[in-house]
This record gives sequence, C-alpha cells and structure tokens, in this order.
Amino acid sequence: MSHDNGKGDVRVKKPYVWPRSPFSPFSPFSPFSPIGGPGPGRSGLVVLAVLVFLVAVLAGCSLVQPRPTPTPPPTEVPPLALPATVAPVLQPEPAVEGSGGNLMMTLGYQDPTTLDPALVGDTTSAFVVLQLYSGLVRLDERLAVQPDLAERWEISNDGRTYRFILRENARFADGTPLTSEDVRYSLERATDTSLSRYLPAQMYLGDVVGVREKLAGAASTIAGVQVIDQRTIELTIDAPKSYFLSKLCHPTSYVVDRRAVEAGGRTWTEHPNGSGAFAIEEWNHDRTLVLRRNVNYYGDLARLDRVTLLMGASASNPLVLYEQGSIDVTSVDSFALARVQDENNPLSNELISVPQLSLAYIGMNVEEAPFDDPKVRQAMALLIDREKLDKVTLDDSVVVARGILPPGMPGYNPNLPEPEPDLARVRQLLAESKYGGAENLPPIAAYGGGWTTTLQEIAEEELGITIETRDYESFGEYLTALQDEHLPMFSISWIADYPDPENFLDLLFRTGSYENHTAYSNPEVSALLDRAASEQDRETRWQLYQQAEQQILADAPIIPLYHDVEYTLVKPYVKGLVVTPMGILDLSAVELVR
Repeated sequence: MSHDNGKGDVRVKKPYVWPRSPFSPFSPFSPFSPIGGPGPGRSGLVVLAVLVFLVAVLAGCSLVQPRPTPTPPPTEVPPLALPATVAPVLQPEPAVEGSGGNLMMTLGYQDPTTLDPALVGDTTSAFVVLQLYSGLVRLDERLAVQPDLAERWEISNDGRTYRFILRENARFADGTPLTSEDVRYSLERATDTSLSRYLPAQMYLGDVVGVREKLAGAASTIAGVQVIDQRTIELTIDAPKSYFLSKLCHPTSYVVDRRAVEAGGRTWTEHPNGSGAFAIEEWNHDRTLVLRRNVNYYGDLARLDRVTLLMGASASNPLVLYEQGSIDVTSVDSFALARVQDENNPLSNELISVPQLSLAYIGMNVEEAPFDDPKVRQAMALLIDREKLDKVTLDDSVVVARGILPPGMPGYNPNLPEPEPDLARVRQLLAESKYGGAENLPPIAAYGGGWTTTLQEIAEEELGITIETRDYESFGEYLTALQDEHLPMFSISWIADYPDPENFLDLLFRTGSYENHTAYSNPEVSALLDRAASEQDRETRWQLYQQAEQQILADAPIIPLYHDVEYTLVKPYVKGLVVTPMGILDLSAVELVR
C-alpha cells in the first residue's frame, strides 16, 4: 500500500514507516509511512481465506483512567467558497445511532505528507485520506473488495471493460451530488503530470488503456475512461487482470471535488470537501487534526462525533499518553512490548496483535558502485543475522523474512530456505567480485538509518568496510530522494495496498516501476510478471510469482529483513475498531461505549 519507516528505518520517514509507537506499520501511529510502498508504510480482488485469521476486532478491557469529557454535538463547518453557478445542497442531519464522542489518537511527529489522494504514497497520509474520501470500491475488514461509491459493477466477457453504476445518493460532504463526471475528472487529474514528476497513478492506474500514454505526454485524456451517463462510467484495461478492482481501492482512484480543487488552489486540501465518512473540522498544523462526522455521507453515518489526531510535541510518548487516559488507542513499540505483555500488567488485557502484510528491507541500487556487481549484493545479504535481529534487537516481536512476500499473502512460499549469516561465504563472494575483495570496495553511502546503521556496524567490524550513513529531516524528503537521487543503499518498509503478490513483486521490482528504487531490471523476471498479471488460474499465478520471487532473491537487489506484527492497545470502551493486516483502514464503525 505504501512505504513505512518500520522499527529499524529512518525515524523521520514516511507514513508507512514505523518503529512502532510513533511509527508503526499501523498508519494512524506512524509519523511517516507509505502505503503499499515504503511503508510507514502502504487491495486485492482475489482474497484467500488465509487472510481472514489475521483480522482482529478490537474490544476488551482496560485500565480505569480519566476519560475525555464528552464532546458537544458537531457543528457544520462553513461551506466552501464555490463558483456562483454551483450551489451546495446541505442535507438535514439524520438521526445517528452510536454513542458519539471524540476518539483520541496520535498521528505522528508532523502533518501527513499529503492529503491529496492523487499523491498519497505513505501510510500516514493514506490513513487520513481513507477517512475523508471514497472511491468506486473499497476494502472491507477482511481485505475483500466491496462497493463504495459504486453500488455495483459489471465486467465484460473479455474481462477488460468494467462498468460502474454509482449510488443514487452519492454526494460530497457539502451535500452536492457526486456524478460519473466527478469520477472521470478525478482519474484524469490523478494522471496529470503537472501535479508531480512521480505519480502513484503509474502503478495503480497503469492498467487502464491510455493512462501510460497520458503520463508520457502522448495523450491529453485517458482513452479507457468513458462517462456513459450521470451514474455510469466505464474503465477499459489493457488485458484481463484479476487484481484490477483491488488497485482501485488505492487512494489514487478516490474522487475529489473539482470545485474545491480549483477554488482552493495550492491549499485546497485544507478544506477538501470529500465524500468519506469524516470531514476536516480543524487543522492546527503539526499539532492537531480534528475530523468530524460527515452528515452527508452516503452510507451509515460514522458513530463518532469526532476523531482528534495529535501530532508533534503533543503526540510524544504515546504509551504514556495511553496509560494516562489521554488517548484511546496506541501502537506499542518493541522495547515496551515485554512490559505490556506481562500478565501482571492490566494493559496485557487490552493488547491485540495482528501480523502485517509488510516487508522491512535494505535496498541496493544495482546501477551504483559497488552494488553494480551481483556478488557484492549477495555478500551484503549474508551479513545480517535476521534471527538475532528479531530475538535481540526487536525482542522477538516480528516474523523473520525468508523472502519478499509475507506470510498470509497469496503466493507466499514457505519452502524458501531460512536465511543464515555466513562470513566465510561473504569474503568469498567479495573476492570473486570485480572489486577483488572488501578492501577494494569504493565508498558506500547508506540512507534511512535504522538497519543500514546495523549493517554499517557489522561490515566495519567483520570486514573493515566503511559505510557512511546519512539521513533526511522528514520522511517526505526521504521519499523524494529515493525517486530523484538514486540512493545507493537505503532502509525502508513496504506494506500492502491490497492482498496480491503483484503489489510487492511487480511494484517493487518491475523495470521502470515508480517504486523500484533499486533500479533492478531482469527480462526473465519481467516476463514472469507479465504472465502472472494476466493468468486467470489462481494456482498458476501463485507459481509464476514464486518463480519471479526466487529469481529476484538470487539477484539480491534487496536484503529482506522481517515482516511486521502490529501490537495495539485499545481502551475497553472503544468498540468496533478493526486492525487488519494492512493496519487500521476505517473508523466509521468505531464508537465509544462508556
């Protein structure tokens, strides 16, 4: 789904980058995590039953702590300054079931990287955007694709054309009806290269006919998007692909209000007028972001009156804030896990754990010396003891990675060999490389902190290799550098956007992919990915992805480290909160029952 700066990654990184606590593979708590990508980090059409057991509904008991004062009923925010020809249609507030109240959470050390759906590439941003906007389809708590703004869809016999019929009551937060033209505008805007040099649409909309041409500047519109009438829109893709609907669950496809975008200029996301279950009530940058119930939401209204997301100094030490009763939900960092899990600690009754569809890894740019030699990359992959990393550094809180795909992901290969460090083999590989040994390697710069620092220490102590570690002030800057500067070595995490192996193997390793930060390119792997993309037999697809994974591991553009497990504390009065293998996706069904 996006990038995340997992436990060992650069502290100031992305929305789906989390070291657990302020940064956790759990969007709401990571200061900078990417979705489906570098994650804090981070929707599959085909969802296997193996995913179901990973989903946990949060309830349970908790400490008796001071509780936040009940909030008054929500008030309407002033309507947008819209062109005179467009009149907002405010609907009367219907009766709302649920206890209301204000859910308190921490979001991170600073504002989300972006609240523009077309630009979302990290988990923190994605988490907020999921609450503010809607798309044609969405993922439910079991990570299955469900209708959202589209009440239903039809697929042509050749599997290439998808006809979506919008809900009759689809509307924006100000009550204005939402039509097929709004969907078309949003997709066209998401592929407008004037927004950014790097657009997530390349990955998530690239299957739609005409998107690649528009991104390349060879077309001004998307040929595969056709408005049939006010409630009907068709998308045509280049080949039958079973995961296409899942890709539409990514924020890139979410619908924005053209009037809000054009009236708001560069700061339009301050008052975005989305169509999700919540809307922005107040935003004190880098301090608090308050969401209120969207009373014009098409579906069941959110049960909460508000959600208050703390940032900056007020979000420091979230575990302490939780114990004091200042927040209602928090992620638990590995260093605090043993204390929280102690059966004598009342907090142990409020703790839930959910394995994440994620991967923390160290990447090596295959076009930058010394990683232009596969033997050097293979040697680096044998330096870190991943079992020790888990047991000692992370307090046995993660799942050691054998490969790229996490357990629970369709296509996961449990037969990959267990990774073991081998210094003798490392020295042999370096001697066989074109550099002739560790002493002849050129200077190495590594970014992202965390696990690159761990690798630096091992390389220097065991081999005398000098690695200079560098960092960036913010996760957003770090993500930009990954795109622009071809970093030779970096540490990051990726969390799924949807439960399909394509979301890892294709996005991270296909030649020219937006998220391929290692510049890896192998024609054999690309051919396997092409075959898997259009293969209709499920088991054959998984086998093709496993073959691609094995070849990628042999080429060693990355060092897989671990798959995260999300440990979350939830107050006993918080009901209806679900942590999925992709983190928290939806707050609309959450309520506070005192």
